[in-house]
Amino acid sequence: MPTVTAADGTELAYHVRGDGEPLLCLPGGPMRASAYLGDLGGLASRRRLVMLDLRGTGDSSAPRDPAAYRCDRQVDDVEALRAHFGWDRVDVLAHSAGGDLALLYAARHPRRIRTLSLITARARALGVDFTAEHRREAAALRTAESWFEAARDAYEAIWFGSPSDADFDAAAPFFYGRWDAAAQALSAAEAEQCNDQAAEMYAAPGAFDPVAARAALASLDAPVLVLAGELDGGPRPRVAADIAKLFPHAELVVQPGAGHYPWLDDPVRFTQTVGGFLAQGGH
Repeated sequence: MPTVTAADGTELAYHVRGDGEPLLCLPGGPMRASAYLGDLGGLASRRRLVMLDLRGTGDSSAPRDPAAYRCDRQVDDVEALRAHFGWDRVDVLAHSAGGDLALLYAARHPRRIRTLSLITARARALGVDFTAEHRREAAALRTAESWFEAARDAYEAIWFGSPSDADFDAAAPFFYGRWDAAAQALSAAEAEQCNDQAAEMYAAPGAFDPVAARAALASLDAPVLVLAGELDGGPRPRVAADIAKLFPHAELVVQPGAGHYPWLDDPVRFTQTVGGFLAQGGH
């Protein structure tokens, strides 16, 4: 398993799939092993995916200091991987909570970003977050689904109550555009792929300085893709539009029928969208 050594000595693993120009991929969760990204719906046929297992997840070692799980302290891990490959500038793709890490990296190392693809990504680093009402708004789009009645109370408990582990399992269909076998398999694997201790530290106080990050990214020269799922509650498409407005060169795409994992819901459309953006923005 290939690894790179972080600045604090933590051994970080990464996984490579596909051929072509590199695409550095940052997983979400927060703090979920990169295995769930798979080949990103076939995007590996167009690009060489270099997927980082964040510290304490997947095949990466845990840091000696648990405080090092904080998002801003992992920016150096991304830079260590870039330096390891000797890339002058690199295309970066981030999913979900990985969006915060990608944004902080771009703010600290703007000249290293060739393109930035934010896939159903959080932007707490910029002072934008998803509310429980956003989640409820998305849930209202799913009332015709066969699983809706069984999952509704569990989903409400997650955002408005005191959820149990069973509630998270029962509410899983809301995060997918189609609750089919592929979605069920990805959801079932989540528990074993996540580091709960690290997830609790990821957005700890001090992790984000939205004013500073916005100022740094207001002059980002790199093209940015903000891709939202039509059915996703985090971010809702209108929230994704607000995120896109914070960059000088951003494109918003809303994928029809997609939830939080758009490469799973419609692999062809996802690959065409992201692959096309990279081909245009990377040259």
